[in-house]
Amino acid sequence: MTTAPEDAKAATAFERIGGHGAMRAITERFYDLMEQDPAFAELRAIHAPDLAPMRESLPLFLAGWAGGPRDWFERNPGKCMMSMHAPFPINRQTAEQWAEAMNRAIAEAEVADREVAEAMADVLSRMARGMARE
Repeated sequence: MTTAPEDAKAATAFERIGGHGAMRAITERFYDLMEQDPAFAELRAIHAPDLAPMRESLPLFLAGWAGGPRDWFERNPGKCMMSMHAPFPINRQTAEQWAEAMNRAIAEAEVADREVAEAMADVLSRMARGMARE
């Protein structure tokens, strides 16, 4: 029986899914869906006209959240998803649209580990639905 060296670390979800490349692909598809698919019109309407800053920020958040580099968290000390989204009128419909767009983006992205991607989609969907305030 072989054992892993004492200093070997288990791969994080970030590493297993494919690192920054996978997080960027998911983010790009997510915002493309939001901009192009009429099913996400209400969700798109509560976002800024220019999504470029979000396209840069979200993959960094997802990376740190999934156990990768914590750049987003270091740049945004003390901030969490609830506080970041408090100013937005998130209702059940927009929360559901966010969850659906993210689920589709993850399902369509090239990822290294589909099981981790599906688990990530599930957790993010529950988080989004939990932000609905009506």
